[in-house]
Amino acid sequence: MNAVRSLWARDVVFLTEPRPPHAPRRVWRDWALVVGVITTATLESVFRDDVVWRPVAWLLAVGVAFALLWRRSHPLAAVAVAFGAGTLVHVAAMIGGAEAVGLNTSIYVVVFPYSLFRWGSGREAVLGVPIILVAFVTGIAGSFTTWGEAALAGVVVMLPAAIGYAVRYRTAARLRELDQVKLRERAQLARELHDTVAHHVSAIAIRAQAGRLLGRSDQAAAVDALAVIEEEASRTLAEMRTMVGGLRDSEGAALAPQPGVADLEQLAGSVGAGPRVVLDRSGDLDDLRPSVGSAIFRIAQESVTNALRHARHATRIDVGIAGDADCVRVTVRDDGEGPVRTGSSDGYGLVGMAERAALLGGSLEAGPGPGTGWTVSAVLPREGPAS
Repeated sequence: MNAVRSLWARDVVFLTEPRPPHAPRRVWRDWALVVGVITTATLESVFRDDVVWRPVAWLLAVGVAFALLWRRSHPLAAVAVAFGAGTLVHVAAMIGGAEAVGLNTSIYVVVFPYSLFRWGSGREAVLGVPIILVAFVTGIAGSFTTWGEAALAGVVVMLPAAIGYAVRYRTAARLRELDQVKLRERAQLARELHDTVAHHVSAIAIRAQAGRLLGRSDQAAAVDALAVIEEEASRTLAEMRTMVGGLRDSEGAALAPQPGVADLEQLAGSVGAGPRVVLDRSGDLDDLRPSVGSAIFRIAQESVTNALRHARHATRIDVGIAGDADCVRVTVRDDGEGPVRTGSSDGYGLVGMAERAALLGGSLEAGPGPGTGWTVSAVLPREGPAS
């Protein structure tokens, strides 16, 4: 009974499932596919002698070929056109007592069941299945001579539908995992920013107490205390803006201070028999926001770890940190061979780094370097996200 309830619950969930997001737009390859199908159908209708209702078969193939252009944006309509036309032909053949021999190029209709379960909503998939089954049944009655042929045709038609659903499920699971990675990175950033804001607020409280005590006897000292309070409050507001949208896990906060630019030296050197890590710092790297300094360290650390794990035959990893008036540039480059890599064992290292950079108002790019190796480049604003 529980198994039946579980299966019923899954069916209900799929029935209400919306269309998957980000369906590919129509591109030149779709038009090339249509042209290729029409060309092949034309040649087949001309040179095959066993085609019955030659003009009708050709028009049917051409009409269904154009439905390929809407297989992702309107999958149910495309299925209705493709299999509905086939059903009409088979019914007409049975009524007229003729054998419906179509073009072999019509095998491309198996694309439509795939698109229906890959890009259609759950309701569209459920409505499309009867249309496919009706076409299949009329095909059995009008074309297939044995049940073996019918079974093979059923597998040919429904296997793409199963593949489409499997791809849909795997893509959705991948998107959920990406969302979890982004949430974890935001939680980590929120914790770091919380520590920074707590430091600023503590400084404000201390200065306010000192200003209140000194205000009666030394007005200049009180004014200096107010200036410090104003500066600390401005920094705190900037950090708080960055925290918007950040999530924090229920785990207790770590007591160790967050690493920054000053901790980059621990990345340099050699690790066993692996490649040597060379650190090059240049420009103005003083007075960085704690959140920016921590992001610089985390991006460099993740990139170096990635190179140590995956760069084949690498002998050197160069870490460059360059600061100027407006931003800090982080570049990590190795001299390994072959294409790499996503960043960590679960494949989401780059996602986390890019999310951290974006939350601070910066950007991150990664890809094969010029010649050999892999390069990670990040640009972070010195002051954190823009107000």
